[in-house]
Amino acid sequence: MAFLVPNEGEDFCLEKIVNFADTASQNLFLRLYENDVTPGETDTVATYTEVTDGSYAAIELTGSSWTILDGLASYAQQTFTIGTTQSIYGYYVTNYAGTVLVLAERFTSTITIGAGGGNVAVTPTINLD
Repeated sequence: MAFLVPNEGEDFCLEKIVNFADTASQNLFLRLYENDVTPGETDTVATYTEVTDGSYAAIELTGSSWTILDGLASYAQQTFTIGTTQSIYGYYVTNYAGTVLVLAERFTSTITIGAGGGNVAVTPTINLD
């Protein structure tokens, strides 16, 4: 039989996942992926091919900047700059070292950036309900 994790427990778990205590070496990193993959249970960091455009950089998600309430952790919208033609399928989040896959989400539609470049906006959220 599965046990119930109440909202208070969910919030506690989320604080640990997102590094709410704000230890810099434990912050998460938001990354975009360019390979055509749908996230799955057995995925690892190696499953995803991070965008390789020279204008692109992963974004550090500072632990204390997350808002956590009733089993939902949310972060302000983050914008990536892409300088060249690129197809982007989704985003994933890793630990600070980039060695552990924490979560991944595929966009509902592939984002295609044209030759002139463009931006991709992501609002990271984690829902434990």
